[in-house]
Amino acid sequence: MADDFTGATDLAASWVARGLRTAVTLGVPTPAELPALADLDAVVVALKTRTAPPAEAVARSLAALGVLRRLGCARFYDKYCSTFDSTPRGNIGPVADALMAELDTDLAVVVPSFPANGRTVYRGHLFVGDRLLSESSMRHHPLTPMTDSDLVRVLTPQTVNRVVPVPLPTVRQGPAALAGALRAAAAGGRCYAVVDAVDDDDLAVIAAATADHPLVTGGSGLALGLPAAGPPATAAMPVVPGRRAVLAGSASAATRGQIAAARGTLASRRLDVSALRADPAGEVAGIARWAADRWAAAPDEPVLVYAVGSLDDVETAPPPGQRPAAELVEEALAGCAVAFAAAGARQFLVAGGETSGSVVGALGVRRLELGPALAPGVSWAHGTAAGRSDGYNLALKSGNFGAPDIFTTCWKALS
Repeated sequence: MADDFTGATDLAASWVARGLRTAVTLGVPTPAELPALADLDAVVVALKTRTAPPAEAVARSLAALGVLRRLGCARFYDKYCSTFDSTPRGNIGPVADALMAELDTDLAVVVPSFPANGRTVYRGHLFVGDRLLSESSMRHHPLTPMTDSDLVRVLTPQTVNRVVPVPLPTVRQGPAALAGALRAAAAGGRCYAVVDAVDDDDLAVIAAATADHPLVTGGSGLALGLPAAGPPATAAMPVVPGRRAVLAGSASAATRGQIAAARGTLASRRLDVSALRADPAGEVAGIARWAADRWAAAPDEPVLVYAVGSLDDVETAPPPGQRPAAELVEEALAGCAVAFAAAGARQFLVAGGETSGSVVGALGVRRLELGPALAPGVSWAHGTAAGRSDGYNLALKSGNFGAPDIFTTCWKALS
């Protein structure tokens, strides 16, 4: 169960790399969709719950858990962002509490580490590269500003359960020692164990020590610690020819850098929030006309529509009585996706978890099959949608992931 759509594809890519036949469902699967999932090794249910009201996030997560149980799943993975995006109210704690209670388990590890993308935990503190989370660009995130790096301190107000740290020296003693430490922690009552991990070997130890746990929580990095079940479970991904577009709603430093790198090459347009407040449909229609003109002149060239080019573009608070800019941006980029699809676009790179959820929802995509990897945590996928025989190629990118040139180089994998 993943709390956003980019995280879902990130986790699925990790499992595919470990040899597990995996699919992503966008939203809780319907009864009619279950037979197509029955023979898989793993299913990732993508939920747009990261910034939803906590009660709504819990309800959706429990619904996903129920469907996965009906499919016969025996182990469950509560996937959240590797930068632990949350607020003092949740949603990491409330969702994990509900899953623990439903599964009647007394312990769940907390492992956001993803060393390949610079996310590590040491002495219970989360680092982004060589900086504490609280000193990274996540400190200024418009929805979930992360001003504390101590995960025990961050998680404790969100949960009714205890939160205990497990230091790196315990992990380095191996799976048996770590498993014993986890059992000892749970002996004091239901709790979460924030486990240090600074490299992939640490993740392998944690995965081995929790092999019999019904529930683990973390970023997608922990999945890389699983022993390989076989060669990568990749199949030939259908490439859907059509127009190309980048839709970037993320305000992260990585995405801002990718926008800056692409603007000299791609035709680009920044969303005008004041215009969206005045006439959202008109603003989207104008962008659609601009994109159509660009494609008429250069049919194979991607267009870039983005929300934030610099921190000066981030709205700290909406004007009195007005909707937040983040909501307007999500809706506008979803509207652009629909308009672009009507104009022949079939290949989309989408930056930002909330944006990805809005875009694929607007396109009617219900299931993803993973294709070529673009970067750690980022892959192309083929998305199927009701009423479309061809579907779409989609790369759903966490705002923080990807190389600086990903907006211009990602298309080579579809050539």
